[in-house]
Amino acid sequence: MCMAVLDPALTVRQATQEFFRHFATPDAASVDVLASSPSDSSVTAPDVCGRDFRELVHPSVRQPLMRQFERLLTGRCDRFTAQVVALRSTGDPFTGNLTATAVSGYAPEPAAVLVMMKSGQNAEGDAVVAPRKKLLSEIDARILEGIAAGLSTIPLASRLYLSRQGVEYHVTGLLRKLKVPNRAALVSRAYAMGVLTVGTWPPRVVDGFIK
Repeated sequence: MCMAVLDPALTVRQATQEFFRHFATPDAASVDVLASSPSDSSVTAPDVCGRDFRELVHPSVRQPLMRQFERLLTGRCDRFTAQVVALRSTGDPFTGNLTATAVSGYAPEPAAVLVMMKSGQNAEGDAVVAPRKKLLSEIDARILEGIAAGLSTIPLASRLYLSRQGVEYHVTGLLRKLKVPNRAALVSRAYAMGVLTVGTWPPRVVDGFIK
């Protein structure tokens, strides 16, 4: 179980060794500072301390997750659980179940957030692709967004100033690239890979996947 304490700005302040094992660079991941005071000069915190927690999760889940944190920090809930895709220090993604709990202080607003994450399977090529892998051209991205929004070939062609044959050409290329047999599977696969942002409408391709 990974555990970390975040301040109200969602900056990592303290964490367990298991958290560092997932998120810190390898030569800095052997220190457990969850119980140590941040002012303790005898502790050299791994490089993940001081980082924004947003940077540790995949762009496809970042927006809906931040909405959950906003509810927590404004007192509209005191705890939430979500399935997330996180990014190791190497950029490799993995899935996990995250629970965030508000830690009360003297003020009405939470003084800190305790995050616990139980990691699942590695999210390798067939499940999730790291955001640095640029899969799509700009036109492919717009076509994928249109398909995910339910548009058929003719409306897509009109919107993108392409011929019907041009749209079909790009759709065929997308099916081949994502290794799926039809448009429904294409959309499902794109969400599973993190190519389409979760929790937004109309659908939007994560910028990191566009060449």
